[in-house]
Amino acid sequence: MKLSRFFFSLSVALFLVGCARRPTKLQIYDVVINHVTIVDVLTGQLVPNQVVAIAKGKIVEIQVADKDSYAAKQYVNGNGRYLIPGLWDMHVHFRGGDSLAAANKKSLTLYLVHGITTVRDAGGDLTTSVFQWRREMDAGRLAGPHIFTSGPKIDGPGAYWPGSLEVETPAQIRKALDSLQRLKVDYVKIYDSKISGAAYLETIRQAQRRGLKTTGHMPYSVTLGEAVKRGLDATEHLYYVFKACSGKEDSITTAVRNSLTSSKPLGLFAVLPAVYDTYSPTAASQIFTLMAKRHTAAVPTLYIQRTLAELPENDHAQDSLLTYIDPKIQATYQRRQSGARQQSLTTQVFNRKLSTKFMSLVPQMQAAGVSLLAGSDSGPFNSFIYPGASLHSELEMLVLAGLTPLQALQTATVNGARFMGTAEHTAAIAPGKDADLVLLTANPLENIGNVRKIDAVISRGKAYPAAALANMMRAVRNR
Repeated sequence: MKLSRFFFSLSVALFLVGCARRPTKLQIYDVVINHVTIVDVLTGQLVPNQVVAIAKGKIVEIQVADKDSYAAKQYVNGNGRYLIPGLWDMHVHFRGGDSLAAANKKSLTLYLVHGITTVRDAGGDLTTSVFQWRREMDAGRLAGPHIFTSGPKIDGPGAYWPGSLEVETPAQIRKALDSLQRLKVDYVKIYDSKISGAAYLETIRQAQRRGLKTTGHMPYSVTLGEAVKRGLDATEHLYYVFKACSGKEDSITTAVRNSLTSSKPLGLFAVLPAVYDTYSPTAASQIFTLMAKRHTAAVPTLYIQRTLAELPENDHAQDSLLTYIDPKIQATYQRRQSGARQQSLTTQVFNRKLSTKFMSLVPQMQAAGVSLLAGSDSGPFNSFIYPGASLHSELEMLVLAGLTPLQALQTATVNGARFMGTAEHTAAIAPGKDADLVLLTANPLENIGNVRKIDAVISRGKAYPAAALANMMRAVRNR
C-alpha cells in the first residue's frame, strides 16, 4: 500500500514538473512575416526563406521559416517578396503657416504609403503642428513616418522664409539656439537668404559647443572648407559643394564678399556660371577628402534640381499624383512656375548642364567616403516634388549618376540613421531593431526602381498590406 502511494506521489510530481516547464501562455506576436527574403542593406546579401516576428514595435525574432509555428495578430505573406528597412527621406518640408497645416498633414499618408517610415523636416513654420503629429503617431492615433525636425530655420535679418530666427550678432545666435533647445529640436538648419558669412560660421561654432548638429544652405561669402572645419555636419543640395570644386573658389568668394556692400550684390545664381567654368578635379578631390575626414554629409537632391530645370518645358497638369496634393499646396507651386516661364533660353540651357554636372559629383563623393543622404526636398512651394514618390525618383537618379542599387539604398536607410544617431536601433533588419520595414514584390538590388513595387509597409510594428495602403491613398485624394 505504501509502495502504491509512493509511485502515485512520484507520478504527480513528475506531471507538475512537466507542466512547469511548458509555457503557460502561447506568445502571440503583433506581426509575423513568413517565407520572406531579407535584404541586408549593409552587405548586399540576400537571406531567403526567413520568418520575422514583431512585437511592441520591435523585431523580436528572425529564423528560418517552418522551423517553428508562430501565432500573430497580423500575418504577412512574404513568399516571393523582399524585405528592406523602411526608407528615410532626409530632406522634406512642412510649411506654409497655420492655414496649410491640415494640407501638410495629408503628406504623412503619402510618405508612409510609399514606404518612407522616417523623414527629416528641414525647416519650416509649422513646428507646433509637427510636434503634435509626432505625439499622435507615437500614441497610435495617426499613421505616418517618424519625424526628425529642425524647427524654424536660422537666417539673417529680413529672412526669405516666414518663421525664421533672424540673427546677426553672437548674442542673437545664442538666443536663437536657446529657443531651439527649448523646443527640443533634433538639429539646427541654417539658411542662406540673408545670413552673413560671419554669422553663419558663428552659428556652427556655437551649435557645436552645445552638441547640436548643424546642416543647411551656405552663403557664397564663405567657403565650404571653412564651414566643414568649424564642424558643419551636412550640406543640403550641391550648389555649395560645387562652388568648393572650383579652382577659383577663393577669388569667387572674395568677389561675392566685396559685392555685398554694392548696389548689385552677387547672388548664388549669378555666380554659378563662373563656378561651372572653373571646375577643377583637383579642387573637387580636396573638398571631398576633407568632407570625408570631418564626417560632413551631403544631401544631393538631384531629382528636384532636374525637375525645376525642366519646368519651362514640362507640363505637369496630367501627373497622376497631382490629385493627391491638396489644392492649397498646389497653389504654392505657381511661384516657381511663374519664374520658370520668365527664364531666358540661355538660363534654361545652363540649368540642364548644371543638373548633369551635379550628377557627376555623386560617384566621386561616394568613392571619397563622403556620407550621402537621400532627400527629395518635397513640400509646399517645391513644384511637383510629390511626397513619397519623389524619394523613389531620387534613388533612381542616384543610380543613374553612378551609384549601385545597394549604395543608393544605403543613402535612404542606414546612412540617415547614422547621421541622426539612431543606427543602434533602426534602419536594419535584426532582433531588437525598430519594426519599420517595407515588403517589395521584386529585388531592389537588381533594379532600384523596384522600391516602387510595395506589397506592404510595417510602421511602428503595425502592418499595412497593399489593400490598406490603397485605402489610405483614397482617403487623401482630392474630391
